[in-house]
Amino acid sequence: MKYWIVVVSKDHIARGVEGGFMQANHGKEAPLKRMSVGDEVIFYSPKKTFGSSDSLQAFTAIGRVTDDEIYQHKMADDFIPYRRNINYFKCQETPIAPLINELDFI
Repeated sequence: MKYWIVVVSKDHIARGVEGGFMQANHGKEAPLKRMSVGDEVIFYSPKKTFGSSDSLQAFTAIGRVTDDEIYQHKMADDFIPYRRNINYFKCQETPIAPLINELDFI
């Protein structure tokens, strides 16, 4: 089992949690292919809303890869991102600032 951190705005991860999926790196397939069933993913949101300047800097979701399926989903005529199914756990949004000295990967 591996652990992954994906950076995504809070509004975008909220859609993933609701739908039981994740996307990474603006819908690229390669990061999703490196994951395996049972891997766990923590989602860090630097912003509340994609493309805005409203800072959040918090962990906003956590889940586990549920299967081997990687698929595309058409969101717009010119945007058909790759997705992966995730079983999200109930969690509480957690600011990163108090944790920085404890996180050895930073």
